[in-house]
Amino acid sequence: MTLEEIRGQDTVPESTARMQGAGKALHELLLSAQRQGCLTAGVYESAKVLNVDPDNVTFCVLAADEEDEGDIALQIHFTLIQAFCCENDIDIVRVGDVQRLAAIVGAGDEAAASGDLHCILISNPNEDAWKDPALEKLSLFCEESRSVNDWVPSITLPE
Repeated sequence: MTLEEIRGQDTVPESTARMQGAGKALHELLLSAQRQGCLTAGVYESAKVLNVDPDNVTFCVLAADEEDEGDIALQIHFTLIQAFCCENDIDIVRVGDVQRLAAIVGAGDEAAASGDLHCILISNPNEDAWKDPALEKLSLFCEESRSVNDWVPSITLPE
Protein backbone atom coordinates (compact mmCIF):
# COMPACT_ATOMS: atom_id res chain seq x y z
CA MET A 1 0.00 0.00 0.00
CA THR A 2 1.38 3.40 -0.97
CA LEU A 3 1.40 6.56 1.12
CA GLU A 4 -1.16 8.11 -1.25
CA GLU A 5 -3.53 5.16 -0.73
CA ILE A 6 -3.16 5.36 3.05
CA ARG A 7 -3.61 9.14 3.03
CA GLY A 8 -6.64 8.77 0.71
CA GLN A 9 -8.33 6.22 2.99
CA ASP A 10 -8.01 8.41 6.07
CA THR A 11 -9.24 11.64 4.56
CA VAL A 12 -12.10 10.75 2.19
CA PRO A 13 -14.94 12.15 4.38
CA GLU A 14 -12.78 15.12 5.42
CA SER A 15 -11.73 15.71 1.82
CA THR A 16 -15.34 15.64 0.55
CA ALA A 17 -16.51 18.09 3.20
CA ARG A 18 -13.51 20.32 2.50
CA MET A 19 -14.23 20.23 -1.24
CA GLN A 20 -17.92 21.07 -0.73
CA GLY A 21 -16.99 23.97 1.55
CA ALA A 22 -14.55 25.27 -1.07
CA GLY A 23 -17.19 24.94 -3.81
CA LYS A 24 -19.71 26.91 -1.77
CA ALA A 25 -17.09 29.56 -0.95
CA LEU A 26 -16.19 29.88 -4.65
CA HIS A 27 -19.86 30.33 -5.53
CA GLU A 28 -20.19 33.09 -2.91
CA LEU A 29 -16.94 34.76 -4.03
CA LEU A 30 -17.98 34.84 -7.69
CA LEU A 31 -21.33 36.43 -6.85
CA SER A 32 -19.73 38.96 -4.50
CA ALA A 33 -16.99 39.88 -7.00
CA GLN A 34 -19.51 40.30 -9.78
CA ARG A 35 -21.67 42.61 -7.63
CA GLN A 36 -18.60 44.72 -6.83
CA GLY A 37 -17.43 44.83 -10.44
CA CYS A 38 -14.09 43.16 -9.78
CA LEU A 39 -14.51 40.05 -11.92
CA THR A 40 -12.67 39.61 -15.23
CA ALA A 41 -13.79 36.74 -17.47
CA GLY A 42 -12.04 35.36 -20.53
CA VAL A 43 -8.58 34.00 -21.24
CA TYR A 44 -7.38 37.00 -23.24
CA GLU A 45 -9.01 39.60 -20.99
CA SER A 46 -7.47 37.89 -17.96
CA ALA A 47 -4.04 37.81 -19.60
CA LYS A 48 -4.30 41.57 -20.20
CA VAL A 49 -5.18 42.22 -16.54
CA LEU A 50 -2.37 39.95 -15.33
CA ASN A 51 0.08 41.77 -17.58
CA VAL A 52 -0.99 45.28 -16.55
CA ASP A 53 -1.72 44.91 -12.83
CA PRO A 54 -0.89 41.50 -11.31
CA ASP A 55 -0.64 42.96 -7.79
CA ASN A 56 -4.35 43.78 -7.86
CA VAL A 57 -5.43 40.20 -8.72
CA THR A 58 -6.37 38.12 -5.68
CA PHE A 59 -7.79 34.89 -7.14
CA CYS A 60 -7.91 32.95 -10.41
CA VAL A 61 -10.37 30.30 -11.61
CA LEU A 62 -9.56 28.09 -14.59
CA ALA A 63 -12.53 26.21 -16.04
CA ALA A 64 -12.64 23.46 -18.63
CA ASP A 65 -15.20 20.80 -19.52
CA GLU A 66 -14.13 17.33 -20.63
CA GLU A 67 -14.25 18.33 -24.30
CA ASP A 68 -11.91 21.27 -23.55
CA GLU A 69 -9.23 18.92 -22.23
CA GLY A 70 -8.24 18.12 -25.82
CA ASP A 71 -7.88 21.78 -26.79
CA ILE A 72 -4.10 22.17 -26.92
CA ALA A 73 -4.18 25.97 -27.29
CA LEU A 74 -6.39 26.31 -24.21
CA GLN A 75 -4.14 23.98 -22.21
CA ILE A 76 -1.08 26.05 -23.18
CA HIS A 77 -2.89 29.21 -22.03
CA PHE A 78 -3.77 27.46 -18.75
CA THR A 79 -0.15 26.44 -18.22
CA LEU A 80 1.08 29.99 -18.75
CA ILE A 81 -1.62 31.49 -16.51
CA GLN A 82 -0.90 28.92 -13.78
CA ALA A 83 2.82 29.68 -13.89
CA PHE A 84 2.18 33.43 -13.76
CA CYS A 85 -0.24 33.07 -10.84
CA CYS A 86 2.16 30.84 -8.89
CA GLU A 87 5.02 33.26 -9.49
CA ASN A 88 2.91 36.22 -8.31
CA ASP A 89 1.34 34.46 -5.28
CA ILE A 90 -2.17 34.48 -6.76
CA ASP A 91 -4.33 31.62 -5.50
CA ILE A 92 -5.67 29.50 -8.35
CA VAL A 93 -8.22 26.67 -8.67
CA ARG A 94 -9.69 24.57 -11.46
CA VAL A 95 -13.38 23.97 -12.10
CA GLY A 96 -14.64 21.20 -14.38
CA ASP A 97 -18.08 22.60 -15.22
CA VAL A 98 -18.13 25.69 -17.46
CA GLN A 99 -21.95 25.57 -17.78
CA ARG A 100 -22.38 25.72 -14.00
CA LEU A 101 -19.90 28.58 -13.87
CA ALA A 102 -21.90 30.38 -16.58
CA ALA A 103 -25.07 29.93 -14.54
CA ILE A 104 -23.42 31.55 -11.52
CA VAL A 105 -21.71 34.42 -13.34
CA GLY A 106 -24.55 34.93 -15.82
CA ALA A 107 -24.38 36.78 -19.09
CA GLY A 108 -23.87 40.25 -17.60
CA ASP A 109 -20.17 40.22 -18.41
CA GLU A 110 -19.01 40.64 -22.04
CA ALA A 111 -16.77 37.58 -21.94
CA ALA A 112 -19.52 35.57 -20.26
CA ALA A 113 -21.90 36.60 -23.04
CA SER A 114 -19.38 35.49 -25.67
CA GLY A 115 -18.96 32.16 -23.86
CA ASP A 116 -15.34 32.53 -22.71
CA LEU A 117 -15.42 31.59 -19.06
CA HIS A 118 -12.29 29.46 -19.19
CA CYS A 119 -10.42 31.94 -16.99
CA ILE A 120 -11.91 34.22 -14.35
CA LEU A 121 -9.91 36.66 -12.24
CA ILE A 122 -11.03 38.29 -9.02
CA SER A 123 -9.40 41.66 -8.36
CA ASN A 124 -9.35 44.04 -5.41
CA PRO A 125 -12.08 46.66 -5.86
CA ASN A 126 -9.86 49.34 -4.30
CA GLU A 127 -6.46 49.72 -2.70
CA ASP A 128 -7.66 48.52 0.70
CA ALA A 129 -7.43 44.79 1.17
CA TRP A 130 -10.71 43.15 0.24
CA LYS A 131 -11.92 41.23 3.28
CA ASP A 132 -14.37 38.67 1.94
CA PRO A 133 -14.95 35.58 4.12
CA ALA A 134 -15.32 33.39 1.01
CA LEU A 135 -11.97 34.64 -0.33
CA GLU A 136 -10.34 33.87 3.01
CA LYS A 137 -11.81 30.32 2.99
CA LEU A 138 -10.56 29.73 -0.55
CA SER A 139 -7.11 31.10 0.27
CA LEU A 140 -6.91 28.67 3.19
CA PHE A 141 -8.13 25.84 0.94
CA CYS A 142 -5.42 26.66 -1.62
CA GLU A 143 -2.75 26.92 1.08
CA GLU A 144 -3.75 23.51 2.49
CA SER A 145 -3.72 22.02 -1.01
CA ARG A 146 -0.25 23.39 -1.72
CA SER A 147 1.00 21.83 1.53
CA VAL A 148 0.23 18.40 0.00
CA ASN A 149 1.73 19.39 -3.40
CA ASP A 150 -1.62 20.05 -5.10
CA TRP A 151 -0.68 23.39 -6.66
CA VAL A 152 -3.88 23.91 -8.64
CA PRO A 153 -6.67 22.14 -6.74
CA SER A 154 -9.93 21.22 -8.45
CA ILE A 155 -13.21 22.42 -6.98
CA THR A 156 -16.71 21.15 -7.65
CA LEU A 157 -19.32 23.89 -7.67
CA PRO A 158 -22.56 23.25 -5.73
CA GLU A 159 -25.77 22.65 -7.68
